[in-house]
Amino acid sequence: MKTLTSKILSAVLTGALALGIAGCAQPAASNDNGLKTVEAGKLTMATNAFFPPYEYYEGEDIVGIDAEIAQAVADKLGLELVIEDTEFDSIIVGVQSGKYDIGCAGMTITEERLQSVNFTQPYATGIQSVIVPEDSEITDVDTLLAGDYIVGVQTGTTGDIYMTDDIGEARVDRYQKGNDAIVALTSGKVDAVVIDNEPAKAFVAANEGLKILDTAYAEEEYAMCLNKDNEELLNAINQALDELKKDGTIDAIVAKYIPAEG
Repeated sequence: MKTLTSKILSAVLTGALALGIAGCAQPAASNDNGLKTVEAGKLTMATNAFFPPYEYYEGEDIVGIDAEIAQAVADKLGLELVIEDTEFDSIIVGVQSGKYDIGCAGMTITEERLQSVNFTQPYATGIQSVIVPEDSEITDVDTLLAGDYIVGVQTGTTGDIYMTDDIGEARVDRYQKGNDAIVALTSGKVDAVVIDNEPAKAFVAANEGLKILDTAYAEEEYAMCLNKDNEELLNAINQALDELKKDGTIDAIVAKYIPAEG
């Protein structure tokens, strides 16, 4: 199983504060609190709202763990949260160019992403799981990696990155939404789908004949990404996340969407 250790996370978070990329647009609007955002008085968040329970549509509203944590952060900063739904692989580009203030979409810190954006401290943990048909001959992760199986992933996610590294481009089929990968699995176009465990549980519950392998593929921690030229906002959000962790707000939000088992 792949694992992101706290030691690695500490190193990359430190690197995130130090790295700078020339040509990144800087948010232009100033707020009463001295922070710069894309639009005065607002915190603009980019997400991909097809990743339950972290972000998904409830009617016309985007709700979920990421949406509520971002709302709590915005409240701490005295800003109005604005959520923009976009393709997952467009989020970092949008944050880098100054179109969005933050990217919050079940996003994992990786060394490649750190070349383009900064990350906050982690606020939630996740597991990359493998979904297969109930009658699949794929019984564990080792079997999946060793065979000639085709794996469906959501473009630009860590599932995409890890699987491409492990089995190569030829065996990875990419889809813009996780649900599209599931449709490909149910129609026999791919042999398995790698995606975060919580969306995986929702997809399996909604699609008869699928199951999640007992062994996890990867463990990771989620964070918000920000433009490298806006360290003031990064520091303010980190302080807000600290406070929200200490007062139990983040735990309560996660428990609302992911009830403790037992």
